[in-house]
Amino acid sequence: MIYQNPSLTVDGLIYDSRRLLLIKRKNEPFADCWALPGGFVDYGETVEHALRREMLEETSLRVSNIYLFGVFSDPDRDPRSHTASIIYLIPTDSLAQAKPADDAKETSLFPFKELPDLKLAFDHNKIISEFVKFLSDPALYLADRLPCPDGTRLRNGCL
Repeated sequence: MIYQNPSLTVDGLIYDSRRLLLIKRKNEPFADCWALPGGFVDYGETVEHALRREMLEETSLRVSNIYLFGVFSDPDRDPRSHTASIIYLIPTDSLAQAKPADDAKETSLFPFKELPDLKLAFDHNKIISEFVKFLSDPALYLADRLPCPDGTRLRNGCL
């Protein structure tokens, strides 16, 4: 029996109080397009280690504080094959130290208000759209998505 499974990837939303760090991709697919830094999880590697490795490889930043944001798994998100990406929030005050490396041709900082207008690689526009909603009101964003035991949304209260 042969199983076809999606490949696992990680992407990082590296940001400070007003900007998000993006990379310009060096390679296909989406060469010369802006994207979130990230990449494939190696066999035997945790997703947290893969995230830290990819952030260092593509942005030259050593990240420590990482927070799970979500999983994006549309089978068509990557033209090469079906991938599922685990997305992490990485708040930092070291954005100015970012330098492109490995698969990244360039790094740049984008103010949050400019993000919706960018054409990005993969499904990164969708991820960043969710990120901007989260930033506008984190408590409401989470309350609208977390269920109470009865299946209603936390926003309405569970008790």
